[in-house]
Amino acid sequence: MEDSSPSRTALRVARLRALHQFSPQAGLFRDPFANAILGEAALDAQELEREDEHGRRMRLFVASRARLAEDWLAAAVQRGVRQLVVLGAGLDTFSLRNPHPGLAVFEVDHPATQAWKRRRIAEAGLAEPSNVTFVPVNFERQRLAEELAAAGHKAAGPSFFIWLGVVPYLTRDAIFATLSYIAGTPGSEVVLDYSEPAENRNAAGQAALAFYAARVAAIGEPWISFFTPGELAKSLIELGFDQIEDLDSGDIAGRFGRSPSGGRSNSGGHVLRARRSN
Repeated sequence: MEDSSPSRTALRVARLRALHQFSPQAGLFRDPFANAILGEAALDAQELEREDEHGRRMRLFVASRARLAEDWLAAAVQRGVRQLVVLGAGLDTFSLRNPHPGLAVFEVDHPATQAWKRRRIAEAGLAEPSNVTFVPVNFERQRLAEELAAAGHKAAGPSFFIWLGVVPYLTRDAIFATLSYIAGTPGSEVVLDYSEPAENRNAAGQAALAFYAARVAAIGEPWISFFTPGELAKSLIELGFDQIEDLDSGDIAGRFGRSPSGGRSNSGGHVLRARRSN
């Protein structure tokens, strides 16, 4: 993305979250602010009539990963975690919906995308919550630890990190620098999503990858990092994480009692939770 403009993929994800609120599966992930924050780009139920199968699958994946992240966050809060860091927040509205009193929220994103989001909040007539701190960071150029510390994040205490829709767009060096930082504090936990490479997929999975990769590349935000589950798990353990839960698309569909294709399927997309317990 350009330094002077917001992420177009962030807007696309925001539109999927908003569209989901009109869908028959809306109960999977409720977000009363998803459409309001889009401003003039707000959607209506008629948009569902134009949704194709690729769009439906991606919408359900986006809704499911958000639901998983927030369910896992709730469990972490019950264990005593009081800091949430949302990496690559885009137009995520959790800070507006935060049901956890005492949970400090740090939203980290590219400066251009973050400025755009804050304008959207103001234009929607919404107030920025008092317990959210906006931290502008370019992951490829700035050190996350330094920027969070300057914003008041307490590195000595455990934090929960939500990192969705970001990892595929970053270099491996940037990804593992961030994961190493998270693993440096006992009790900290991260939820991220990633994609398997083409050679790990069947024909349907390769076709899906080609379709989505071409779309993001066409707007100048290509996927550049892919992982195999075993390889990634090994790397996470080496960093110090000792609890890892990795769900592929079939696992996710089964967890929420649905199947996108009438049977178990793995499209190559994963949602992963990793925690360093001690």
